[in-house]
Amino acid sequence: MSAGLPARKRVAILISGRGSNMAALIAAAKAEDYPAEIALVLSNVPAAGGLAIAAAEGIATATIDHRAYGRDREAFERAMQAVLEAHRIDIVCLAGFLRILTPWFVGHWEGRMINIHPALLPAYKGLDTHARALADGATEHGATVHFVTPGMDEGETILQEAVPVLPGDTPETLGQRVLAVEHRIYPLALRMIATDYTLL
Repeated sequence: MSAGLPARKRVAILISGRGSNMAALIAAAKAEDYPAEIALVLSNVPAAGGLAIAAAEGIATATIDHRAYGRDREAFERAMQAVLEAHRIDIVCLAGFLRILTPWFVGHWEGRMINIHPALLPAYKGLDTHARALADGATEHGATVHFVTPGMDEGETILQEAVPVLPGDTPETLGQRVLAVEHRIYPLALRMIATDYTLL
């Protein structure tokens, strides 16, 4: 880092799978003027493909298998919290992290945890967003980066970008165009949050 640039915020990315949005954040953070560094990738799935990608980039990784905690979601999250604290994390990014988080965990990271959702919120919260948009005859779809709150996909929007729904679209073709948007706006949103961190 060049002299004069402020210290970069330490970011943890939480994943459950291949981590394509994780990879986009890692790539963006390589820029010298990017205000955040990816300090940790944490997964609840030991075989998550994104862990190998992060390790190959020299990023610390950790796995906390939620299955070991049964139905005690808070115990699982307290184990995650201990790892996040050990790595001195400032901001948490969810990138395909397939766990519902408790109010305890969300409250601890209020204003410092963000998520990417494949729809133009508040439309199509939850799963199967592309198929639902097509079934409704939507003319546009897209992606949203938002703060995480206890309500699913209800947090304040940080960035949003639309794509047109084209004739003959399938959930797969529409999803591919939305994913390209996700990979573009998630790093931009993290840049915004890391830059304005002192205001949170």
